[in-house]
Amino acid sequence: MQPHRLSRDDARRLVVRAQLLDAERPGDVVEVAEQLGAIKIDPTATIAPSEQTIPWSRIGWSYEPGQLTKAVETDRQLFEHDGQFHPVSMLAPLVATLRGRQLRAGTQAWLDANERFRADVCARLRAEGPLQASAIPDTSQVPADSSSGWHGTNQVPRMLEVLSRIGEVMVVGRVGRQRVWDVAERALPAGLPVPPLDEAQRMLEERMLQGAGLARRRSPWTPVGDAGEPAEVEGSAWKWRVDPAALAALDDDPGGRVGILNPYDRMLFDRPRLKELFGFDYVLEQFKPKAQRVYGAFAHPILVGDRFLGLLDAALDKKKETLVVTAVHELVPFDEDETEMVRAEIRDLAEWLGVGLTGVS
Repeated sequence: MQPHRLSRDDARRLVVRAQLLDAERPGDVVEVAEQLGAIKIDPTATIAPSEQTIPWSRIGWSYEPGQLTKAVETDRQLFEHDGQFHPVSMLAPLVATLRGRQLRAGTQAWLDANERFRADVCARLRAEGPLQASAIPDTSQVPADSSSGWHGTNQVPRMLEVLSRIGEVMVVGRVGRQRVWDVAERALPAGLPVPPLDEAQRMLEERMLQGAGLARRRSPWTPVGDAGEPAEVEGSAWKWRVDPAALAALDDDPGGRVGILNPYDRMLFDRPRLKELFGFDYVLEQFKPKAQRVYGAFAHPILVGDRFLGLLDAALDKKKETLVVTAVHELVPFDEDETEMVRAEIRDLAEWLGVGLTGVS
């Protein structure tokens, strides 16, 4: 079919609306996860953890952190995998892709060398689970390379993560920030209809495009494959895929608003797309030496309508129960209305956190 031709403004609005960052706010955290496909989990809490600020930036003042816990642990409407919360509607195709996954050669070699350890971990979970990693003995035969610093000398967390990638174990809850694990056969719903691998891959690509609105076919950050329909964007030489449902709803535009986004927000994940469509070259300065930082170690991008106009450098002072704003960096000078809208959103953020506010009038 002939590609759809989109103006750059329409392309941005498509993406913003697909990410639930327009004026029409969703009702709850499950609705957010269903549309986005995933909510990133990260312990960095300069303001609040990503799994909390991501729903708040969509839902607003009515979102309460306990809603996420209830959706995951009580209602079982969301599940955790690979550091993200996903809607349960994605469970069956995800399980199919995990069972069909080929591990990297080095990881597979480590797993093969620790076959007895693998059996020990699964046996302990079957007999005593669900368990935290700390409750499982390390009986490994061959340690993994720990030079990257991502894993310590205890091999149990690494084994659990590897087994989760191939669908043998799952995260079934958390105690604080510590994951609780169980074997997949007990964690999965009885009679889960797992589709064939090719169908599962197609389903996941369609869900990826639903959350993206517009993406490149073979993007390593937003891999949508042949999902959706072909599109061209004014001024871009890239070949795009567009979600037809999002395209059909483009004229029904509720307008824009201000969004303060956690650095691990899914909207920011595909950096090349962010630069190509929004002209926003976002660099997270968390891992830069302090002397090289311009906007702050964990600055939150500020979306106004369909433009990234600034960055919020702020931190929660828990002892003083105050959100301390160090700076609001204006990438483009704000007009009077934009200034007030951004300040109002920052005030709403402090109110949601239940703390006072300094640095913003």
